[in-house]
Amino acid sequence: MSTHTRLPGTPDPMLHFNGDGVRLAADAWGPVDGPLVLLQHGGGQTRHAWKGAGETLGAAGYRALAFDARGHGDSEWAPDGVYGQDAMVRDLECVVAALGGRRPVLVGASMGGGTSLVAVGEKHVDATALVLVDIAPNIEAAGVKNIEAFMNQRPEGFDSLEQVAQAIAAYQPHRARPRNFDGLAKNVRLGGDGKYHWHWDPRFRTGTRNLEQRTQRLEACAANLDVPTLLVRGGLSDLLSEEGAQAFLKLCPRAEYVSVTGAAHMVAGDRNDIFATSVVEFLGRVVPVAGEPLQAPHHTHPVGRDGGGLLDVP
Repeated sequence: MSTHTRLPGTPDPMLHFNGDGVRLAADAWGPVDGPLVLLQHGGGQTRHAWKGAGETLGAAGYRALAFDARGHGDSEWAPDGVYGQDAMVRDLECVVAALGGRRPVLVGASMGGGTSLVAVGEKHVDATALVLVDIAPNIEAAGVKNIEAFMNQRPEGFDSLEQVAQAIAAYQPHRARPRNFDGLAKNVRLGGDGKYHWHWDPRFRTGTRNLEQRTQRLEACAANLDVPTLLVRGGLSDLLSEEGAQAFLKLCPRAEYVSVTGAAHMVAGDRNDIFATSVVEFLGRVVPVAGEPLQAPHHTHPVGRDGGGLLDVP
């Protein structure tokens, strides 16, 4: 378990759920009887990555719920140090069961997208729709290395929040650097050594990961999708290339596709305005707030949007 201290100003969780042997922290927005949308963040992120999107979905009448993955944010660290995809799928199943078994829309970024894809593609969760955010079976090895380098830096901790801000700015040079560090409180904890540490269990980054096996499993899941699906790619992403997106659309030709200009891997954080609007527009057609889900439209070619008028870590 974590022995680090939460910093002042870190928002308290609105809800808690019992996952598969861990307690999960969550936030929720929108009417409790609205169509359920479960938001799963990327590796090294927290539920706070979805705040803007959750508020937009809630305002549109959906019941949006984002939870910290095991070992992340305010959720408990796994006692056995297990953070694989199967464990996270089991956690997701527990959350769905705790919510009465309601059929959810699954929205997942990076790691959370992989969890969502496996959950739907292997029939662990009976979802109404799936939104994958900058993740697909085929991803770029260079992008994976960049994420790993960011997450593995300074395992001994940071001396100050300014150092934390510098690390984030180096990884996301396209974003404007914040003028104050108040918003960093929810991303780090203060250790007993007086240093700032990332808000995740260091064991999350240990162990071996077989990219080839991962690709094969997710390709099989993609080919097995039978729910309305939207793939959202950050136009500046170094993890999911346009080629990787097109490969997914060949496996799942009924899927829709949005490429968000000006956004990198952390799509919702970079351009939440376009991202949230795209998701609400998609769900308004396939899982409307009132009535039964509509038949997903069939597209011979993917639907693409950019910031000019067409329309967050694995």
